[in-house]
Amino acid sequence: MKAMKAIDEIAPRIERASFPSPLGWISLSAEDDHITALTWGDKRWADAPSPLLTEAGAQLAAYFDHRLEMFDLPLSCPSTPFVYGVLEAIMSINFGQTKTYGDIADYVLGSAQAVGRACGQNPIPILIPCHRVLGATSLGGFSGNGGVESKVFLLRHEGAAGLLL
Repeated sequence: MKAMKAIDEIAPRIERASFPSPLGWISLSAEDDHITALTWGDKRWADAPSPLLTEAGAQLAAYFDHRLEMFDLPLSCPSTPFVYGVLEAIMSINFGQTKTYGDIADYVLGSAQAVGRACGQNPIPILIPCHRVLGATSLGGFSGNGGVESKVFLLRHEGAAGLLL
């Protein structure tokens, strides 16, 4: 009989850490050296963060201090090819700029509604800036904590507040 592998040899290594932000505590999760989730509202983890999570916290602090406009972190969000294409398109939207669900739909050859659903599945808001995607005649929704109020905060933070008038 073959020896079984220990659970720590086959289970992914999941790390978590929380950092303060203007939106409340931001909690990050990482698995196998890639950021996999971002939530905010409560301080969830107080462990000493890994080097990756420490860097992610530093980049988030720089973003909120207006010293960083583009994140440079390894991200992982398992998804369908369509959702992956939507998330890739979202990541190409520059700081302070926006696109509509329809703009993204044209790029990924889908419908605006399907793009909206894909945005709603984004597990890493802010780092994958789905707040920069708007409806044709409205703000649309937002997958992050706080919903549209958080989306408005992030758009104002990036200087896209003119779109909100």
